[in-house]
Amino acid sequence: MSQGNEAATHAFWLAGRQAAGEATFDVTSPWDGRLVGKVAVPSDAQVEEAVAAAYAVRDEFAATPAHVRAAALDHVSKRLVERTEEIAQLISAENGKPIKWARGEVGRAVSVFRFAAEEARRFNGGEAQRLDTDAGGAGRLALTRRFPKGVVLGIAPFNFPLNLCAHKIAPAIAAGAPIILKPAPATPLSGLLLGELLAETDLPAGSWSVLPVPNDRMPALVQDERLPVISFTGSDKVGYAIMDSVPRKHCTLELGGNGAAVVLADYASDEDLDWAANRIATFSNYQGGQSCISVQRVIADASLYERLVPRIVAAVEAQVTGDPSDEATEVGPLVSEDAAKRVESWVDEAAQAGAQVLTGGKRDGASYAPTVLADVPADVTIFCEEVFGPVLTVQKVDGEAEAFAAVNDSKYGLQTGVFTHDLQTAFRAHRALEVGGVVIGDAPSYRADQMPYGGVKQSGVGREGVRFAMEDYTYERVLVLTGLAL
Repeated sequence: MSQGNEAATHAFWLAGRQAAGEATFDVTSPWDGRLVGKVAVPSDAQVEEAVAAAYAVRDEFAATPAHVRAAALDHVSKRLVERTEEIAQLISAENGKPIKWARGEVGRAVSVFRFAAEEARRFNGGEAQRLDTDAGGAGRLALTRRFPKGVVLGIAPFNFPLNLCAHKIAPAIAAGAPIILKPAPATPLSGLLLGELLAETDLPAGSWSVLPVPNDRMPALVQDERLPVISFTGSDKVGYAIMDSVPRKHCTLELGGNGAAVVLADYASDEDLDWAANRIATFSNYQGGQSCISVQRVIADASLYERLVPRIVAAVEAQVTGDPSDEATEVGPLVSEDAAKRVESWVDEAAQAGAQVLTGGKRDGASYAPTVLADVPADVTIFCEEVFGPVLTVQKVDGEAEAFAAVNDSKYGLQTGVFTHDLQTAFRAHRALEVGGVVIGDAPSYRADQMPYGGVKQSGVGREGVRFAMEDYTYERVLVLTGLAL
C-alpha cells in the first residue's frame, strides 16, 4: 500500500502478495466527498488465481503447526497496536466514523487477533470417549478432533471496516482454513491494510487473499465449489439470497436487527433512568446508528415512561454531531447521502402516518440528525425494518409480559437490552426473548468479541466470536481405536 499520498492507488492482496489490476475505483469520504484513495480491482483471472491458490494450499495450511498460526495472529495484533492512530484515521476517512469510535474499533480488532492466537494454541486438543459402555465397544476408544471444512469466502460490510474483516480472517487462520476476504466496496482500505500486516508473517502463500471484487461479480465466487464455507455480514436480503443460491454450502449469516432496549418498572430511580437514557442515546447514535445492534426501539414500562422519555430526548440532543475528525464528535455522517435519504424517507413516512418527532428529523447531505419518534404506527417501515441510522422509537407497555411480547413482535432477533435489577427477571428474559443475546442493565449494543454473537429469525444463522466462528469453519471427525486396554 502506498504511503503518504491520500490519492495513491492501493494494491490488493493476491495469495499473500501485492497485485495491481487493470482498473481502479475511488474511495471517497462520506463527510466531505474528498478522495481518500484509489483501489485496484482484480481481474477475473486474478480472482481465479487466488481461489486456485487457496484451494491448493488447504491441506498444507490445515496441517500448519499451531504455533505458526498463533505467531502470525499475535504479530497482526501487535502491529495494529503500533499503528492504531494511522488506522483509526483511515477508518474515519473512508467510513465517516468519528475518530473516537474509530480508535475503539482498532482496539477491538487488536483483541480479535489476540483472542484468535490464544484459540489457535488450544483449539482441536481432541476429546477421548470410551466406547466400552456397550459390550460391542469393548477395547474401543473414540478420539474426536475438528478439521477445516475448506476455503472460507468472507464477505464484510462497511460499518466496521476493520473489525468485521478481522472477525472473518482471524478465526479462519486460527482454525487452519484458507480465506478469501471481500471487503465492502465503500470501505475497502481497512481490509487491505490488514493484508499489509498479514504479509509480514510466515503464513503459507495462498492461505489468504484480500480482493476488492465489485458486488456484481460476486455470484460467481459464491457459486465456486472450491469455496465451501461462506461467512457473510450484511443485509438480510443479500444474505438469504446467497444462502438460497448455494443450499449445499455452509453459510454463516450475520444479518440485521432492530435492537430493543426494555426499561422495566423496577428501574425507576433518577439515577437508574439517567443511566438508561444516556446509554440508549449513545448507542442509538454511535456509528451514525449503523450497527446491527444499535438501539432502534425503546420499550418502557408505563409507570416510568413519562420520566424516561424526556431524559432520552435530552441525552439524544446532547450528542455532538459533525466532522468525524473532530475529537468531540460522537455522531458523524452515514456512509452515503443515499443512505441518509433512505432514513429521511422512513422518518417522513412515519411522521405522515401520525408519529411524533420528539427531536431531530432533519437531513444535511449524508448526515442525519439524531432522532426520537413516539406513537409510531405498527405498519410503517421504520417500525418493522432495520433503520441503520440514528433514529429510535419509544413505546409504552404495561408490565414485563407485554414488554417481552413487544420485543418478540419482530422478524429480527439479534440482541436485546433489559434494564432491570431483578435476577429472576433477567433469567425470565433470557428464556423468553427470541434473540441471540440478552444484555441486562445496559443497551443491546454491547458486544465482547470473544462471546458468541449472532441472531435468530431473520437476523441470521451461525455465530461469530473467535472460538464460535472456528467451530463454524470446521467439522468433527472421529477416530476409533480398537483393541485397547481401557
